[in-house]
This record gives sequence, structure tokens and C-alpha cells, in this order.
Amino acid sequence: MKIDSPVTQYRSIWISDIHLGTRGCQVTQLLDFLKYNESENLFLVGDIIDGWRLKRSWYWPQEHNDVVQKILRKARKGTNVVFIPGNHDEFARDYVNHHFGGVEVVDRLIHETADGKRLLVLHGDEFDVVVRYAKWLAFLGDGAYTALLAFNGWFNKLRFALGRPYWSLSAYLKLKVKNAVKYIAEYEEAIAKAAAAENVDSVVCGHIHHAEIRDINGILYCNDGDWVESYSALVEHLDGRLELVFWAEPISVELPLSARKTVCAI
Repeated sequence: MKIDSPVTQYRSIWISDIHLGTRGCQVTQLLDFLKYNESENLFLVGDIIDGWRLKRSWYWPQEHNDVVQKILRKARKGTNVVFIPGNHDEFARDYVNHHFGGVEVVDRLIHETADGKRLLVLHGDEFDVVVRYAKWLAFLGDGAYTALLAFNGWFNKLRFALGRPYWSLSAYLKLKVKNAVKYIAEYEEAIAKAAAAENVDSVVCGHIHHAEIRDINGILYCNDGDWVESYSALVEHLDGRLELVFWAEPISVELPLSARKTVCAI
């Protein structure tokens, strides 16, 4: 018998790095998350659509269109939906300060939580020295990353056949390769420094596909992760508390909500 999982209501949800238009996008998990989680504010923090990949080869299955329709439906029903373009959907930066289907497009914003904290929200690619100063290298790295994700897909099919859970090789390598760890730390510190200059309490970003909440020199750094590897979102509870939600694979529609998600709170 199917278990009717309740919908969780938040004040705000931040998601980024969905990469619609790529085979690496975990669209099934994302649609499940959007179905069971509602909010007053939904912030799309960049790289929602992967324009880089779509320029090379077109890939747009119905499920990717379903995500767009689901988000637009939320906007029609009263959710405040704000889109902050990233480097992969930089084409949308030409439309900053415009509205489309009830979705507002902005470059960055400052959000005030229910308990009065001020959060700077931005995608974060401007603090990535590779993207900023050597875009050709970023394109090259994107190709290698895509190849790694393809291998990871085949690897996990074998794991599933053996009854093992999903495991991300690319995420593992990020945490084990010394240069990758250094890159992440420098990125986080640069963003926290920029947030301090804006006189805010916290910064919310995406871009590096590494979900985390931690204090950096008095600034609460929040990265909402991605929907390629970590299946994660940052949420604000009705009282202003911030929390990372990691959405487990919807292996069965009979799973209760508590079995679908894990959380990491500040």
C-alpha cells in the first residue's frame, strides 16, 4: 500500500546546478523533491539550464521540460520564484530585471530571514578564477567532468545490480585530490570575504557542486549543492533556521518522507 507522504512547508528553498539539458541531471530525484516540498520563496541559484552542453548537442527529454513546468506552476500558485543565472545559463543574464512566467531574473539579491538575518544570494562563478580568467579551461574541465559523470552512471548501474546504494565518484575525488580541496577552500573564502564587504550575515551560493554550511570568519557560508551529485537544497524554516536537505533517491513511491531525506543543520 502506498504511503501518502506529507508536503513539507518552508519559508524559502534554494536550489542550483540542476544542469537541465545534460544526461547527468538527476531529474527524477528533483521532481520528487519539488513534489514534496513547498515554500514561500524559491530561489534558483544558477546553472539551472546547461547552455554550454546544449550548444554542443541537444538533449532535452520530457522530464526536463516537466521540471520547468513544475517551477512555473509554483510561480502561478503564488510562490515567489527568483532566478539568478549562472555561468552555464549565462544567456539569461541579458534578461536581468525582467519577469518571465512569474519568475523574476536578477543578478544577485539580499534575502532577509524570518529571524532577521541578511543573506547575500548569488551563483558564485565570478569568484572562480578558472571561469573568470581562463574560460577555455573551464570548458575543457566541463568536458572531463561530463565524461566522469557518464562513467559514474555505468558504475552505479553495476552497484544497483549488486544491491548497493548510489555513490558519487566525482564527489569522492573532489574531497581526496589535494588541488580540488584547495580550490574549494579558496572559493569559499573569497565568497565569504565578498559577503563581509556587503555587511550581511550570510552568503548563499552554488557553482562548485559541494553542499556545505560553515562559519568563515564570522560569515555563515551556505552552498546549496547540486542535482548532479549530491541531490541537495538549502532550506529556511518558518522560524528562520537554515538547513541543508539531501534528497535520497526515490527508489519506491511507497517511501515515507522521512526515508527520502537527510538533513544537516547549522
